[in-house]
This record gives sequence, C-alpha cells and structure tokens, in this order.
Amino acid sequence: MIIKSYEIKKNKNDLLKNNFFLLYGENSGLKKDIREIIKQQINQKDKKTEFISLYENEIIDNEDNFYNFAYSGSLFSSTKLITIYEATDKIIKKFEDVLEKKPENTYFIIFSENLDKKSKLRNLFEKDNNTTCVASYLDNERDLETITQIELKKSNITLSRESINLLIQKSNLDRNNLRNELEKIKAFSLTNQKIDFEEIKSLINFSGDYKSDVLINECLSKNIFQYKKMIAELYESTINQIFLLRILSNKVNRLLKIKEQESNLNNIDKIINETKPPIFWKEKPLIKKQLSIWKLKDLRNIANEINNIEILCKKNPVVSNSIFFNFFMKICAKD
Repeated sequence: MIIKSYEIKKNKNDLLKNNFFLLYGENSGLKKDIREIIKQQINQKDKKTEFISLYENEIIDNEDNFYNFAYSGSLFSSTKLITIYEATDKIIKKFEDVLEKKPENTYFIIFSENLDKKSKLRNLFEKDNNTTCVASYLDNERDLETITQIELKKSNITLSRESINLLIQKSNLDRNNLRNELEKIKAFSLTNQKIDFEEIKSLINFSGDYKSDVLINECLSKNIFQYKKMIAELYESTINQIFLLRILSNKVNRLLKIKEQESNLNNIDKIINETKPPIFWKEKPLIKKQLSIWKLKDLRNIANEINNIEILCKKNPVVSNSIFFNFFMKICAKD
C-alpha cells in the first residue's frame, strides 16, 4: 500500500494498521523522521518496546538469526521494532516468508536507497494491503523553510529572512544538515533570542564558500570557466567526495527521468512542472538548459559511472581528490 510522506503526520492514528514499512529514496533525513513517528506511535501502545537494528548483509549471512528475531518473543517486552538498513531485492524471499506468517506484535521498518519500478521489494510493499510503502524524495527549499520555521517557533527564536535563506543554502537541501545548524542556533539563543545575520554567519562558519549543488550545476551546465574557478578554490580543501557524488547522482537521475518522458511529450515545460518531487521555480530555467545540453545516452553513462568513481575514491584515498575532480572535469568538458 502506497502512502505519501506528507500523509504520515496527518494520519498518525492509522499508521499502525500495518506492521511492515518500506521507506525508500534519497532523503535519509525524511526516512529518519518517519521512523521516529512510527516509534512514537508504537511507544504509545507499549512503553517497553524492544528495538533491534540489522543490515541486509547481516540477514544474508545469518538467516536463522533474522528469523529468530522475527518470530521469537522478547524477554523484556511484548512488542518489537526491527529496523533493517540498506535493503535491496536480495532479501525479498525472506520478507515474503515473514509477511506470510505475520508475527504478532512485531513491526518492521525497512530502509532502502532508490528503488526503481522494477524492484521486487518495492512492488511487494506497494501492492500488498498489509504493508506500507513510502517514497522519500529529496527536500526542496520550501520543505526546509517549513522545518526551519517550526524549529525556530519551538524555541521562540527570531531570524531575518536573509538568515533563514542562508541556513537553507548552507544545508545543501539536506534536512539533517539544516537541523545540525539549527541546534547551534538554539544553543546560542539561550542567552539571546534575537540573532542578527552576522551572528548567524559566524555560528554556521559561513565564509561565502560555494554550495555543493552550485558546483554540480555548473558542471552539468558545462560552464567550464566558472567550474575551473571553483575547482581552483576547492582543490586544496577538505571536501566530502561521496556526498557530492550522491548529489550528482540525484541530479543526473532527475534529468534522466525527464529526458525519458521528453520523447513522448513535446511540451518540456509541462514535464518539468509535473515532475515529482516538485522542482523549485528558481531551478526550472537551469534544468531546461541542462536538458538541452545532454543526450539520454550520455546521462545514462554518467549515472552508471558514478558508482565506479565512488568505489575508486574509497579504495584510493591518497589520490581520491584527483579521481574525483578529473571525473567532474570530464563531464564538464564533454563535447
């Protein structure tokens, strides 16, 4: 059964009608938030719930241990919540077994990355009425502004529009990053409820550096002069290569999705306006430019190569900067 992420908070009381939840997609912060809501609802039923965390490889390596967790009673409580991370189609058979037996008072939350429409795990959770499937799309600026306003209101903190925009910019459209910055502000606000823009810049260590997504957008737009200028400033810095590769992957996959529809519909504006998750209005001209630059075949090649570059960076930390920036330069300079 499919549920939209925004429906979770609205229908908390009906959330535990099913014991099986699949949370898939790029937005790890949203998945954590949904898991927290599910935990809260379970805790209302049983304050002594036992929490168990497993990874897919642990289940594959020790099936008996997994089935023991799923079917055996708890020594400490009558309810269990089992969270499984990094799940893929490799464990589909094990979930079909557990779903068929429906162990009483045991809840399962499954975390997965992007699952395409052919995924067996996704299909199982979307079609079975005894399961709940939630897609976790990336946040947009409007989502992050809502989170910011709610958190500031809780602590009775006043920030200017300029300060809020800076926080959202610094977050790289990641609610986890945003919340980390908000925690700094909350701690500072214990002695000062009204914080000015310069204080915000100081608190979040903002030095006017480039946003990660700006670097990637310049690359995908083939603005090679601007890209080289940014690289010159970033090359000696400590950067999170894997994080940037994930952002690149998300942006390339979004372009792919639109490009695949482009052959069926002539109106590119209509496709962009109907894309899910919604594209922020400021980004739409940039997306159109990138779509005009890239062919479907080239986007697919980049998407396939990203995983290989990530593995190479992890295996070769001494030269990972060279591997990383050479890959981006190859994209930016491609004819």
